[in-house]
Amino acid sequence: MGIHTDMDSLPVPGTRAGREGLAAILADPGKAVLAFDFDGTLAPIVPDPEQARAHPDAVPALAALAPKVASVAVITGRPAEVAVRHGGFAGVPGLEHLVVLGHYGAERWDAVSGEVSAPAPHPGVAAVRAELPGLLELSGAGEGAWIEEKGGFAVAVHTRRAADPQGAFEALREPLTGLAAHHGLIVEPGRLVLELRPPGMDKGVALTRHVRESGASAVLYAGDDLGDLPAYAAVDGLRSDGTPGLLVCSGSDEVTELSRRADLVVDGPAGVVRLLTTLGAQLG
Repeated sequence: MGIHTDMDSLPVPGTRAGREGLAAILADPGKAVLAFDFDGTLAPIVPDPEQARAHPDAVPALAALAPKVASVAVITGRPAEVAVRHGGFAGVPGLEHLVVLGHYGAERWDAVSGEVSAPAPHPGVAAVRAELPGLLELSGAGEGAWIEEKGGFAVAVHTRRAADPQGAFEALREPLTGLAAHHGLIVEPGRLVLELRPPGMDKGVALTRHVRESGASAVLYAGDDLGDLPAYAAVDGLRSDGTPGLLVCSGSDEVTELSRRADLVVDGPAGVVRLLTTLGAQLG
């Protein structure tokens, strides 16, 4: 496939590893995997996650880019079907081979079949869900916090609507960690959200598996939150094994750790879309 070699219109990664990753994607896009978080990366963060929708230009940008690369994947903590619905990914020309890995890879939806495959949920999730309302009421810190169920695979407590969102978040970390441990789960902190889920479910495991299955020779991963750090670590591991990679941070004022680890920081979902659009144009 012919590509333009002029990279002036593409942002230049701030690290050598990132520049090598971008160069590898440009040199052989047909062997590149491009993977993305959903909330905060392809979709703006909103107070109610049920109202989250992909940036209006995200799907067109992905559809233009997807046929030029080995694979495009969305890796999210949400149920796969919810991400597909909120993203508007189904039935889009150009996205025929899109894969959505939901619940941190426990679920897989592919556009070819339109079906979701998944294992049985961990029994600790149902037990935690039953005890959460009482714990929030007893703690007093849970006033204004609300519970999001994630298809039986995880449960999350959001504090964004509380009078003191950060204070409620910090006050709930310890009791929720204890509850999770009692039922064989872990707590994953995020942007004013604490998610309780089984160990071993993370975006790094999902990303590494998908890259290996795709036979990719280069990878890009874009995320915005602490839950994306395992995917960042997975890219670091792939780099160590000889697979170049580019780490992109969909920047925000709420999470700075990712921006410190990233090769390239863009301005939220709009910046991610601009990057994808420019990359698609470069690939011709």
